[in-house]
Amino acid sequence: MTNTFSGTSSYIADGELSNVVNVALALQKPLLVRGEPGTGKTLLAHAVAESLQMPLIRWHVKSSTDAAEGLYHYDTVQRLNDSRFGDGDVSNIEHYIKLGPLGRAFESKQRTVVLIDEIDKADLEFPNDLLHELDAMRFTVDETGREIIARQRPFVLITSNAEKELPDAFLRRCIFHYINFPGPALMRDIVAVHHPDLEQRLLERCLEKFYWLREQPQLRKQPSTSELIDWIGALVRSGLDADELSDDFPFLGVLLKKERDLLALQGSR
Repeated sequence: MTNTFSGTSSYIADGELSNVVNVALALQKPLLVRGEPGTGKTLLAHAVAESLQMPLIRWHVKSSTDAAEGLYHYDTVQRLNDSRFGDGDVSNIEHYIKLGPLGRAFESKQRTVVLIDEIDKADLEFPNDLLHELDAMRFTVDETGREIIARQRPFVLITSNAEKELPDAFLRRCIFHYINFPGPALMRDIVAVHHPDLEQRLLERCLEKFYWLREQPQLRKQPSTSELIDWIGALVRSGLDADELSDDFPFLGVLLKKERDLLALQGSR
C-alpha cells in the first residue's frame, strides 16, 4: 500500500494532477475538480481509491438532492409499515436511521474516498449546507441525539461541470484543480491503456482527425476522450486501417452525439 497517488495502470495522471491529489490528501481538505466532460473527473476518485487501497463511497448528486441525505435518512415509511404489518420493535428509532455516504464514511474504521459527483447539479445552497460537516467531521442524528464522529477523516473528491457558480465560502475550504483536456502526447498514453495493440499509423491518423474535429467551431459538443476510445474500438472491430481514414470519418456518430453537429460537419465538408 502506498501513501501517495501517481495514477494507476488504467488511469493515466500527469504530474500536476498527481501533485494536487497528494496535497489534498496531506492537508486533509476536499479536492474540487473541474474540467469538460470526458476528462476523467469521476474516474479520478476510483483511481485514488484503487491506488491507495481505500474503499470508495459514491454520492451522485441530482437536482433534487438535499445535503442532509449525505448524512443520514430517517425511514419513516418503513417504520410506519412495520408498525402496521410487522413485528419489529418500532419504538427503537435507531433501527430506522440509514446513514448516507458521508455518514458511512465517518463511521468507517478505514479511511475512505468519498466521491461527491456533479455537485453543481444541486441547489445553490447545497454546498453551503455541507460546510459544517466537512469542517467538523461530525454531525448529530436529530431523532436519537447520537453524534456521529469521523473515525478517519475521509478523502473527499468533488466534481463539477461548472453548470453553476459555487459559493465562495465553500470554495475557500477546497483544494481546486482544473483538468485540462489531454494533449496528443498524454492521449497516446491513455489510448494505449485501452488499445495496447493498436497499430501506430492508425493511432496517429485517429489522433490527427480527432483533434481536427475538436477544433471545428460549429460543433456544440466536442468529442471527449471516452468517445475517442470508443471510436478507435469501432474502427478496430470493423477492420479499417490508417489508409482508409485519409478522407473519411467512418462511424462519426460514435464521436458526435448531437444531430445538429453531425449535420453541421457534413455540410462544411
